[in-house]
Amino acid sequence: MSFNNRRELLFVYSVKDANPNGDPLNANHPRYDSETGQIMASDVRIKRTIRDQWLREGKTIFVDAEPKTMTARVEELKTALSVKEGKEAIQHCLDARLFGVTYAYKKESFSWTGPVQFKWARSLHQARPELVQGTGAFATNENSEQRTFRNEYLVPFVVLGVYAVANQNAAIETGATEADVDLLAPALWDGTVNLITRSKIGHQPRLLLEIIYQEGFQGLIGALDEKVRLEKDGSPLDTEAQLRLRSLDGVTLNLNAITESLTPLAEQVKAMRLRHEKGLSLVGLAQLRTLLGDKLQVQAG
Repeated sequence: MSFNNRRELLFVYSVKDANPNGDPLNANHPRYDSETGQIMASDVRIKRTIRDQWLREGKTIFVDAEPKTMTARVEELKTALSVKEGKEAIQHCLDARLFGVTYAYKKESFSWTGPVQFKWARSLHQARPELVQGTGAFATNENSEQRTFRNEYLVPFVVLGVYAVANQNAAIETGATEADVDLLAPALWDGTVNLITRSKIGHQPRLLLEIIYQEGFQGLIGALDEKVRLEKDGSPLDTEAQLRLRSLDGVTLNLNAITESLTPLAEQVKAMRLRHEKGLSLVGLAQLRTLLGDKLQVQAG
């Protein structure tokens, strides 16, 4: 049975001395909005983080990021799951049920719009990518004493906000269940912790907020990532302070705009789950408690 309760999700994470999401068509330069000065990460990158965590947990997924054709992947799944049809195999895949899939293989073809949709992540402040240079491990040829050079981009420090909606209407087609969507937020947090590669180490989850609405509710607040603010001593960071930011020491995340937007919808909220890093400075948590009472579940760490 598909899930019946709409959800909204906000995830805030930081990246230090790493590349949040390189553009392969632009020398792997961090994705960047030159007009606003914001670092960006695609929805595909966010979903890759989640899928990789589900793989670690032994979940069956369709897009496993291995270099293979769709034909090979479908045949793998049909064999592993002991099914005859590709659609039946894909119905067993958690990522297809939540994120959707476009499928065409032999005489089968169909397209599912995923009930879970992510916006591109954007930084909560202005930041500036930097080009760093170094030497390689080996020389260019046997007679050379000069090692190769390498160039790479990184961001000294950035805090990004991710927003997603879980739409119960689309779940009817894909068959995504309540148990499926419950696996999303933990995989986003834990998957970010497990981004331990040379280009991704330095990712750290800071805040995860999930609003679960009453059955039948068709609305949403929208753009939760635009409703959280970085502040210092009660004031927004000016441009210079944003560009100098290298940690969250002395910096507060202000959630008051979320509370204000949620107030007219409080009766429509079934539950809110809020997980935050231990020691994270938050403004607005008390106001959320007052608004939601025991509907608010808070976890530190």
